Amino acid sequence: MNLEPRVPTPEDFPGPSHSPLVAARLGLWLGVAFGLCFVTGLLSHFIQHPPGWFTWPTRPVNLYRVTQGVHVLSGIAAVPLLLGKLWSVYPRLFVRPPLRQPIRLTAHVLERVSVLVLVCAAFFELVTGLFNVAQSYPWGFFFPTAHYAVAWLVVGALLLHVAVKLPVARAALRTPLRRQQDGGEAATTGRDGRDSSERRVFLRTSAGVAGVAVLATAGVTVPWLRRVSPLAWRSASGPQGVPINRTAAAARIAVPPDWRLEIIWPGGRGTLSLAELTALPQRTAELPIACVEGWSASASWTGVPVVQLLRRLGAPTDRPVRITSLETDGLYAASTLPAAHAGDPLTLLALRINGEELSPDHGYPCRLIAPSRPGVLQTKWVARLEVLR
Repeated sequence: MNLEPRVPTPEDFPGPSHSPLVAARLGLWLGVAFGLCFVTGLLSHFIQHPPGWFTWPTRPVNLYRVTQGVHVLSGIAAVPLLLGKLWSVYPRLFVRPPLRQPIRLTAHVLERVSVLVLVCAAFFELVTGLFNVAQSYPWGFFFPTAHYAVAWLVVGALLLHVAVKLPVARAALRTPLRRQQDGGEAATTGRDGRDSSERRVFLRTSAGVAGVAVLATAGVTVPWLRRVSPLAWRSASGPQGVPINRTAAAARIAVPPDWRLEIIWPGGRGTLSLAELTALPQRTAELPIACVEGWSASASWTGVPVVQLLRRLGAPTDRPVRITSLETDGLYAASTLPAAHAGDPLTLLALRINGEELSPDHGYPCRLIAPSRPGVLQTKWVARLEVLR
């Protein structure tokens, strides 16, 4: 009796869920999820760190809310799809390399390396992304920088993998899930019928789990789904009915009794007390706070339009504006409003939220609220506006 262990081969895993057809369909769905996640993530990165050629519109006011919601929810949908995809193809790990054929061996090694990079990078993106939405960072690197860099690894490895597997995937996708007999009726008996049925069940289960995961979390950004999203990590609860990420205590904010808003522009400067700011013409607008973690909530904000304030003081209104907070040690203690946002009449120095004076956690004495902007750039506890050259 031969007791030596035998190395498995792909033929040892004959289940229908391991077929090329299942792998190709899951790969297609996963590619769509990754594509949406990458494009919307790239937009978010460029909004926060804009290159010279990039501009982001102020309308519609919910645009960033939508794109960042799609970014996070497509990432959530990708988790079960990736697990299903890996299950469908793991028997390929046992394909023996063609050691005696150098060209084929080189191709085999390159394919394995690209798959390893793709899987590791994809898991890194998805897992760290889930930690990010929970605002938990049990690592020593800066999440945005690492997330952005590894996203390019995912895309590069994915494109290489698609190029290698395209002929196999195209052939598999042309195969109907249900084999047809003469007369157009589906086979329901025999091995082919059972395999077709099991393939459909596996694919529907994978798609269903992805759909349930999205539905269970989509309430963070889709208000009418909040009651059916038990895993939503933010809701409408929070100070004055709107969630926050950073409290005044965490930011070590101490508003001086003689607080005055400082406005600086080339060739001039001015200051306004809170009473003087409150006495200026006010505007009320319904605008969302849309956070990079994917949650968003709308509120009614009342304050002074930045463009009107600058115009009243004689400052230029067609240039970017640097907004500086009383917070001194935060990563987002200051932000730069692009000229388009600075000139938009809906960009406010908000003094009130939902009819109430801003609470300290929402940015008292005043905060920035602009349409179609990430929450991290909606600077709270504003101390200074500087019109840039």
